[in-house]
Amino acid sequence: MDVLKIATAGSVDDGKSTLIGRLLYDTKSLTTDKIEAIEKSSKQKGYDYLDFSLATDGLVAEREQGITIDVAHIYFSTAKKSYIIADTPGHVEYTRNMVTGASTSQVSIILIDARKGVIEQTYRHFFINNLLRVKEVIVAINKMDLVDYSEEVFNKIKADFQALNAKSTFKEQNVSYIPLSALTGDNVVDKLDGMPWYQGQTILEHLEGLHSSDVFESGKARFPVQTVIRPKTEEYHDFRGYAGKLYGNSIKVGDAVTVLPSLTESKVTNIHFFDKQFDEAVAGSSVTIELENDINVTRGDMIVKSDELPKIEKDIVTTVCWMDSKKLVAGAKYFVQHNTNRVLAKIESVTNTIATDYSGTTPASQLAINEIGEVSIKLSKALYFDSYNENKSNGAFILIDAVTNTTAGVGFIK
Repeated sequence: MDVLKIATAGSVDDGKSTLIGRLLYDTKSLTTDKIEAIEKSSKQKGYDYLDFSLATDGLVAEREQGITIDVAHIYFSTAKKSYIIADTPGHVEYTRNMVTGASTSQVSIILIDARKGVIEQTYRHFFINNLLRVKEVIVAINKMDLVDYSEEVFNKIKADFQALNAKSTFKEQNVSYIPLSALTGDNVVDKLDGMPWYQGQTILEHLEGLHSSDVFESGKARFPVQTVIRPKTEEYHDFRGYAGKLYGNSIKVGDAVTVLPSLTESKVTNIHFFDKQFDEAVAGSSVTIELENDINVTRGDMIVKSDELPKIEKDIVTTVCWMDSKKLVAGAKYFVQHNTNRVLAKIESVTNTIATDYSGTTPASQLAINEIGEVSIKLSKALYFDSYNENKSNGAFILIDAVTNTTAGVGFIK
């Protein structure tokens, strides 16, 4: 069964948590006791409807304020797919939380309140999805029941968002527009009778219809080695396999490969997945690879096809989203965690901050928490990387504070 990872984004009171709760309720993914708790809480608050946001707002502060603060992961399934939804906060002070939630997602749902239209925070939500190269974006124009299900309002918001979309540099991105009411359930899972003028799909129909080719970017095959497997049993006395997760593209038995950083060449002889063997491993597979000759391969190394070598350099120019209260300045030292490889690094320079409303860059010498900017980094040893635009998995990294071990920032190599 396909697993689809979805990130939601929206401003305060746009109805993200209510939309997710409605999805769970209408797909019968909520337990009986959870539904009873929602009914009881809604009644205590004097609502004449079910407050589905209670299905996802897990923190006490979230329930009290009616807002999303932290990233919550929600799981549900249909007959066709399994879904993981990252319910991310939309406020500017939680930009780092939104980047975290969207970083592993293949689809993003950006909510817009039909009464307010496209606002400043909508720009930031869309900018982050562009930065992270989320291929499929659904613009969910919510609370249509509060504007009398007006087609004119929907078309105006759609036109405004299309003007914003024209500023995007990620032209392969697909943007869809769906009018809905999360409160009543119209166009979430089922079509009701509120918007007969809308002939498109509901949210769930759109998600169910997505294929892996729609949401996954293909690139060059990259296999970061997580561990070396040596069972040393009677049956597998001389077995030496290299376990990890394959990114970018497929690898087949017989492929000529190169191990980085040693640049040793070999050939794939076997591909194992638990107790089965395959002739080919596709991107996203966690497998064990055997090579033709016994060579020195260890955790942190990378196996690539010999005719698809990545860049191997000690200096990188990056876009960084800063997540730490301690500001990022030139001269500071951090660990760069790139796939399974951890390298000591020094910040050479902070060049600018990037405005998330597409208004451009501002010269800067430091990054504060939740700011995004261009940063040059010098590494203690060479990384083997691609640009993030060419290969998302091999072009992203995190910065780790060497003293506190805090994840201080996330970066994307240019």
